[in-house]
Amino acid sequence: MPSPPIGGSVHPGFEPVRDAFIANFTRDDADAELGAALAVYHRGHCVVDLWGGHANTARDQEWARDTLINVWSATKGVVALAVAILVDRGQISYTDSVGKHWPEFAANGKADITVAQMMSHQAGLNGFVEPTTVADLENWTTVTTRLAAQAPFWPPGTLASYHALTYGFLAGELIRRITGQKVGAFVRDVITAPLGAELYIGLPPALEWRVAEIVGPAESPVANPDLAEVPARALTNPRPDPTSPTQRSWRAAEIPAANGQAAAQGLGRIYGALANGGELDGAKIITPSGIDQLRTKRHPGPDQLLGPRQWAAGVNFDVAPVFGPHAQTFGHTGWGGAFGCANVEHSVGIGYVMNRMGSRLVGNPRGATLCAAIFDCLG
Repeated sequence: MPSPPIGGSVHPGFEPVRDAFIANFTRDDADAELGAALAVYHRGHCVVDLWGGHANTARDQEWARDTLINVWSATKGVVALAVAILVDRGQISYTDSVGKHWPEFAANGKADITVAQMMSHQAGLNGFVEPTTVADLENWTTVTTRLAAQAPFWPPGTLASYHALTYGFLAGELIRRITGQKVGAFVRDVITAPLGAELYIGLPPALEWRVAEIVGPAESPVANPDLAEVPARALTNPRPDPTSPTQRSWRAAEIPAANGQAAAQGLGRIYGALANGGELDGAKIITPSGIDQLRTKRHPGPDQLLGPRQWAAGVNFDVAPVFGPHAQTFGHTGWGGAFGCANVEHSVGIGYVMNRMGSRLVGNPRGATLCAAIFDCLG
């Protein structure tokens, strides 16, 4: 097969990152890239801006710098930042009860659940009691009403188990109750528009043509029959479908745990700002103190679904290592491999997207290879 088209540039000293990026297209396994992009910001400057391959399986549409793709749970990290901005502004505290801002949520034994517990997957609401379909996820009121009414599956605060699909509705409704805005609009107004970062929760119709064709994983971790009862609730009602992002109804909806449509530069600029004191190109979205609250450890792990995992307030620390060699690097991955992460101490933010999903629920060897090369170049 001929070499894929590769575009973009790297600053001097980051040539090994380009080599690692290109090598991902020539892998001899199921993780070989179809199309992908990578953006790295260091001390507020873009030092890696690469894209390559194809946006569709027919390979007649090349990946562009602004190609968009569903980044699954990498959306969660951006929603966590939106809540952190409210904390930073003094509109909410992580120690508040969720019910203080969302009274209906306090029903059925949930009155004492704190914002910190909800943001760190300790709320006991990792699935639905009522039978729920993927189509139901496109109806905000239906989903948030169900979550507010049901009892937690475990005593909140006693363990963490990944809220794979419910997390975004919980955090998003909290944002709506405080600001009066839907989560997609709030993220746009306080994060993506100021930073010039392309990530959409609720994709405008005019941008449909820029979305790449997503390719599901060779093996799906959501079909694991060996999961215990508690973590399995996150993946069985409903069962996530890797083909959902091919539907306009999915992309148009607001499913803030799973349906962000992003370019690598979008994630890169967001995490580049987090790595740079909350500022990028003159736009300040959060203070260093707010960033520290976002990345304060809220649960030491393990996570019942994901295993070794240290949760902060909606982002996790690197324990795999998925994000490179430093344990203080934080961010969020998406099903199949997309991710955004930041390291404050090294002033580096990274965004990576691709359209061929890997088989792991969390992390992917392609991204791990890229992060290793990036931090190696930083010394």
